Amino acid sequence: MKKPSQSPLLATLGLTTNTAHAWGSLGHQTVAYLAQHYVSNTTAHWAQAILNDTSTSYLANIATWADSYRYTAEGEFSASFHYIDALDTPPTSCNVDYERDCPPEGCIVSAIANYTRRVSSPAELDPLQVNYALRWIVHFSGDIAQPLHVENYEIGGNGVAVTFDGNETNLHAVWDTYIPEKMRGGDGLEKAKEWAEDLADEIQKGEFKDVAKGWLEGIDVNDPVDGGEVLEGKELYPEYYESATATVQQQVAKAGYRLAAYLDAIAETQAGAPSYYRRGVHAEMKKRDLSGRDFLPKIQGLTTVQRARLGKRDDLGCGCTH
Repeated sequence: MKKPSQSPLLATLGLTTNTAHAWGSLGHQTVAYLAQHYVSNTTAHWAQAILNDTSTSYLANIATWADSYRYTAEGEFSASFHYIDALDTPPTSCNVDYERDCPPEGCIVSAIANYTRRVSSPAELDPLQVNYALRWIVHFSGDIAQPLHVENYEIGGNGVAVTFDGNETNLHAVWDTYIPEKMRGGDGLEKAKEWAEDLADEIQKGEFKDVAKGWLEGIDVNDPVDGGEVLEGKELYPEYYESATATVQQQVAKAGYRLAAYLDAIAETQAGAPSYYRRGVHAEMKKRDLSGRDFLPKIQGLTTVQRARLGKRDDLGCGCTH
């Protein structure tokens, strides 16, 4: 397996970039398969042990679990962890500010930090909780690479009504599902595996060969697609689809490549550290709140903008896919 070079953890996932360009099942499973292609053997064994799955689809098998879990009574608390509503003004200005954009109930940035801590603390948690933590990391690493999971405008595009190839839908669903499935001719694990293999070829010897290492350092978007107000009520196939496919292809590739480097970095702290170091880490973890509150903004009253945002979400009936 070819292993991508390492980078600081947050930069690896693109959390410190000016922007972060989720997907339906096809996109998430493709990200997972691509990560499997690049992780080290040590990381693969580490992840397989946590997930109790030694199959060739050990990450892909759990890549969509978080989307199902959020709609259960037990998992509804995690709904806000799938996105961050960036209060920017795309396409002219695209940025994420953690203190500004992550509310008290948490967001995708705080969730990745939290579940990274949890998956790194196997001695302090029930094995099932460590298993869940890894599942969330795999899923959120895909979510954060989808442009509309890091955007507040019309609740991540859920409020932008469009049609796609004759189907009435919204802009968020177009990016999540319609474009990827149109590109690859359907969904399912086999389609995802084929897409991941194609992306690996592009990274190793194709259009992404010269740029992939830079993905671990963060990127800028210099050619944004049209803003949502331009698309309201329009048919997005084929013109918009054709303009967006290259971005979708690149973002899925980035997500899988970054996820591999991120998992390698986590696994190395578990497998590579001497026992006295791991004991020290575990002793320190006992002093901390493993629910992740340490990583969330201070609980305070909602701002006027945040109250308006919640009202808009309620008006749309969210439960949005955002």
